[in-house]
Amino acid sequence: MNGRELATALRSGQKVYGYCVTSTSPQWLGIASGLKLDFVFIDTEHIPIDRIMLSWMCQVYRAQNVAPIVRIPSPDPYQACMVLDGGASGVIAPYLESVEQVRKLRGAVKVRPLKGRRLENFLEERADLEPKLLTYLRDRNVQNVMIINVESVPALESLDALLAVPDLDAVLIGPHDLSCSLGVPEQYDHPKFMNAVSTIIRKARAAGVGIGIHYSEGIEKEIGWAREGANFIVHSSDLSAARGALRAEFDALRNAIETSSAPKQTPGAAGEPEKTVI
Repeated sequence: MNGRELATALRSGQKVYGYCVTSTSPQWLGIASGLKLDFVFIDTEHIPIDRIMLSWMCQVYRAQNVAPIVRIPSPDPYQACMVLDGGASGVIAPYLESVEQVRKLRGAVKVRPLKGRRLENFLEERADLEPKLLTYLRDRNVQNVMIINVESVPALESLDALLAVPDLDAVLIGPHDLSCSLGVPEQYDHPKFMNAVSTIIRKARAAGVGIGIHYSEGIEKEIGWAREGANFIVHSSDLSAARGALRAEFDALRNAIETSSAPKQTPGAAGEPEKTVI
């Protein structure tokens, strides 16, 4: 998918599939293509990827019609512009809690290159733009996807207002941070956490906004949330998948090798009486 197709799918409720890329190895491109992914989620909030490498990654994934969606380190509109200039199809801004933050992100993703006071007046709905300029900006940014992380109690309390900001394409729930903000750290079965996720899914879909949760601890909860309406399916990561597969294989190796190589008991060993053969 390109950015425009992804944004349309997210808003319409169509399921789209991707995973988190942490490795800069080019070999992962072939894996992503073989999985028939719609997008990849490149996380620069927690993973150290420099600007040049990030741009190469975005350009290569885009060439394969896999939309690269980049999470920036902070909800900074200048960082959003930077990753879009580098080739990202969309931006995820972490830990947003206010309408002002979402509006500023909108300016960077959906109304660029307008800047300064004219941009502020437009975002605050204090002034309109000329029809030709509006058409130009819409056409220029039609491929850009705008996504916000909702991962705190204040964001949950302001959710209706956040969802009402124009041009928002999707919400991504951060389960770890949300569980901590709720006071139930990593208790993903806790009613407070489950109710919060269900509320966000319901409200996002009612607002015509895509909704997903980046969860890496098994697929059963992902399937359940998808049945509730989540359609932005961000499954696991290359690092988590490799770690899980290697752990399982090493456990199997150790079990098989250490069991087969254990010394066999001989008659009379370990205090056992010898048996007389007749």
